[in-house]
Amino acid sequence: MDNDTQTTEKPNRKARAGKRAGAGAGKGAKAGKAVKAKAAEGKAEPATMAEKRIAKRKRLAEANTVTVILDTAVRKFIATEAKAAGMDIAPFMQKLVENYVLQAAPAGEALAKRLTAKRVVLDRIVEISREIDAAGGFDEHFILSVMKRAAADATFQANYETAVDADTADERKLERAKAPINQQMGRLIKRAANAKSKRDAGGKIQRAQVTGEVISTYTLLERA
Repeated sequence: MDNDTQTTEKPNRKARAGKRAGAGAGKGAKAGKAVKAKAAEGKAEPATMAEKRIAKRKRLAEANTVTVILDTAVRKFIATEAKAAGMDIAPFMQKLVENYVLQAAPAGEALAKRLTAKRVVLDRIVEISREIDAAGGFDEHFILSVMKRAAADATFQANYETAVDADTADERKLERAKAPINQQMGRLIKRAANAKSKRDAGGKIQRAQVTGEVISTYTLLERA
């Protein structure tokens, strides 16, 4: 019965059905092409090595970021202590954690050596910043001026290399180790001079690049 129904369909109905089927197939083909075209457009370009390094560095920074919820009274107390020490609350708390590591780490522990060297480096950076500022040496390139003075100090350089594990780290690890301490030095230099980041007319922070120095880029400053 099913076969008879199919074969006895009127010719004009069958023709119209065929046209509709053909039109539907044509639309389907066009839709398929459109989807493929959109997929091709949406496909991202392969990331460059530099972009991959930046992404990896970002992931590491996120992994090393810890959120702590404090009691209000505790936060206020820590904020007061940080201000008295001339520090923002975040680096002050970081220093508290590092103090614990230095106290608890076994004698001769490599991590403790690096942290101790880092402390010396950061303290010296603040001293140099204040010395140059007091002598009237503040300008928009203040961070670079401080870093140049510091790099000329053999003791500072030795401690810096210990802090970033320059003797044993390969080039990539060395760059990853330098990034956070260099950023921290930049923040301390800015705070020591009571300065702020310089911005252009559009509100974008202005930076400069340099070669042959401890740092490769730095933020231009102006008085706060």
